Amino acid sequence: MNKISTWLWFDTEAEEAAKFYVSVFRNTELGEVVLAPAGGEPYTKEGQVITAEFSIEGQQFFCLNGGKHPGGVPNDAVSFQILCADQQEVDEYWNKLAADGGKEVQCGWVKDKYGFAWQIVPEILPRISNGPDREAARRITEAMMKMVKLDVAALEAAARG
Repeated sequence: MNKISTWLWFDTEAEEAAKFYVSVFRNTELGEVVLAPAGGEPYTKEGQVITAEFSIEGQQFFCLNGGKHPGGVPNDAVSFQILCADQQEVDEYWNKLAADGGKEVQCGWVKDKYGFAWQIVPEILPRISNGPDREAARRITEAMMKMVKLDVAALEAAARG
């Protein structure tokens, strides 16, 4: 187990969500699914999934069936960034995460069907934004702010001026 792990709270969909994320990403692994033992009532029923583990690119995640969260659905205070090599990879992750009730948001953000926020970012964006050419950084940021799903060709054109 990693020193620090990411936990995602669900009502009852922990195992379903773990399998979904494993289907979305490359280099994934579905880990242990822990079932409730007898006598856990009123919080769990015997045999009910309590947690489901998975990993993406070696990063460990746990899905917890914690019941209705008192704070409601996930919010944008925490998001996950996926750094993509090209438009094909941006499109792949965007389409998979937006499917089945996901929501497209501005500036390369998409919320999956469980409400978790993902930033689908082509590598050109941080490379130019953090680079020495501050005018190119301004132009690429300006272009990005007008987009929903990020368009690599349009970002490259903005960087060139």
